[in-house]
Amino acid sequence: MLSALLIVFREVIEAGLIVGIVLAATQGVPRRTRFVLLGIVGGVLGAMLVAAFAGELAGLFEGSGAELFNAAILGIAVIMLTWHNVWMASHGRQMARELKEAGHEVATGQRTLSALAIVVGVAVLREGSEVVLFLYGIVAQGGTSAAGIVTGGALGMLAGAAISVLMYLGLLSIPAHRLFQVTSGLIMLLAAGMAAQAVLFLQNGGYINIFNDTLWDSSGLLSEDSIPGKLMHTLIGYVQAPDGAQLIAYIAVIAMMLVLMRLFGKPKTA
Repeated sequence: MLSALLIVFREVIEAGLIVGIVLAATQGVPRRTRFVLLGIVGGVLGAMLVAAFAGELAGLFEGSGAELFNAAILGIAVIMLTWHNVWMASHGRQMARELKEAGHEVATGQRTLSALAIVVGVAVLREGSEVVLFLYGIVAQGGTSAAGIVTGGALGMLAGAAISVLMYLGLLSIPAHRLFQVTSGLIMLLAAGMAAQAVLFLQNGGYINIFNDTLWDSSGLLSEDSIPGKLMHTLIGYVQAPDGAQLIAYIAVIAMMLVLMRLFGKPKTA
C-alpha cells in the first residue's frame, strides 16, 4: 500500500504543479478553468485506456511466458523510474518556465484556450500512464493485495491533490525541490526492489542460472510473511533470503541512478 501511495502521490503532485503553473499564468483569462478541466478529464481518460490495454496484454501470457512478461514490465518500470528521477532533477525548472510561457501566450491571445487544454491533457496523460506502469510493476512484485493498491492509490491521490491545491493557494509553503528530493530517494529504493524482483522472475522462468546461491537468511529478524516484512518488500524490495543475482541487480540500479543523477541531474542554465 505504501509503495502505491508514494507513486500516486508523486505523480499527482507533479500533475498538480503543472496545472497550478498554467492556472497562475492565465489568471483573469475567461473560461480558462473550463478548458483546464477539459484537459484533466481527457488525460485521465487516456490513462484509463492505457490501463485497459496493459490488462489485456498481460492476459495473453501464460506459464513461463508470464514470468518473462512480468520481468519485462518490471524492467521497463525501473528504466522509467530512473529516467523520471534524472529528468525531473535536470529539467524541472525548465519545464516550469515553458509552462509559464505557454500560459502567458494564452493570456495575451497568442495561443487559443484549446492549446491550454492540450497542454494540460498531455501532462495528465503522461503522469497517469506512468502511474499505470508503476502500479503494475508493484503488483508484479507480489506481497500487495488489490485492496492495498486501491487504498494506497486513493490516499496518494487525495494527499497529492490536497497539497497541490494548498501550494497553489499559498497556504502551504513546501519547497517543491525538497519534496522531490525525499520522494526521489524512496523511488530509487522502489526501483531497485523492482529490479531484484525482475531477476527472480527470470530465474523462475529458467532464463538466469548464475549467482543463484542464497547469501543470507534474515527471516529470523524480519519475515517476509509478517506485516512489516510485506511493507518493506513492496516499498524497498526487502527479501529475507536474497541470492547473488538479486543483490547485484539491486545495487546496480541504485548505483546507476545515483551516477546518472549526478552526471545529468544538474538544472540547466539558460
